[in-house]
Amino acid sequence: MAAKVLDGKALAQKIKDGLKKEVEELKIKGIKPCLAVIIVGNDPASRIYVNFKKNDCAEVGIESVEHALPEETTEQELISLIQQLNKDPGISAILVQLPLPKHINEDRVIFSIDPSKDADCFHPVNVGKLMIGKPDFMPCTPAGVIELLDENNIAVSGKECVVVGRSNIVGKPQAILLLAKNGTVTVCHSKTNNLEEVCKRADILVAAVGRPEIIKGSFIKPGAVVIDVGVNRTEDNKLVGDVEFSAASEIASCITKVTGGVGPMTRAVLLKNTVKAAKMQG
Repeated sequence: MAAKVLDGKALAQKIKDGLKKEVEELKIKGIKPCLAVIIVGNDPASRIYVNFKKNDCAEVGIESVEHALPEETTEQELISLIQQLNKDPGISAILVQLPLPKHINEDRVIFSIDPSKDADCFHPVNVGKLMIGKPDFMPCTPAGVIELLDENNIAVSGKECVVVGRSNIVGKPQAILLLAKNGTVTVCHSKTNNLEEVCKRADILVAAVGRPEIIKGSFIKPGAVVIDVGVNRTEDNKLVGDVEFSAASEIASCITKVTGGVGPMTRAVLLKNTVKAAKMQG
């Protein structure tokens, strides 16, 4: 029997509907959530993502302010802008769209964001708080995955969880959040020996390695829950995930698709972080 497809788009809409009411109530109290979005250069994918985020903000009543900077912007010019936004009481949260041009050090830029305005939860202060179980904000994609599991009554406690990918943005924080829900967590990566064997142990498998269809149907334990975070373009311009969907969906109990799965959830959590930042700042 084919796996149940987990609908991230519908859940994201439910979250946005709730946030819309919350934002209306905050505005009555004089609190106006506002997200500053910074994009450097003309990366087409980044432009699409930024437009999505601005549309999401408009939908729930969050103001968004875009700073579109030319490719040749220096690191210091970018950090100076961030420092201005840090001091601006009208800005609740700041998002710097990644990747940045190669001449700019991403770590230095992320570290310059005020942790209380860190919409992506990338700043080391917020990562540290997440690590000890006292987060102010949630990492957008990993938290979106957890919300998808919760919404579909998929218990994590006691389950064998395998995360494929060790990035600071998804893999590592995903492992922390699964651990916080009492999952038994293994983190794999490109250097893992016998990746197929390790994946096959998973009751819950999260693929976030950024390699087209690296997770084959044979990697899936019968009845496993498979969450595909990957978004990859093949040579013939086809959009695929990290999981071979057609084969995996015949073996898994639940699975996400590349579109309408984790992506909308990532953006919904970003909105939640922006609203929380506005409330924290009063």
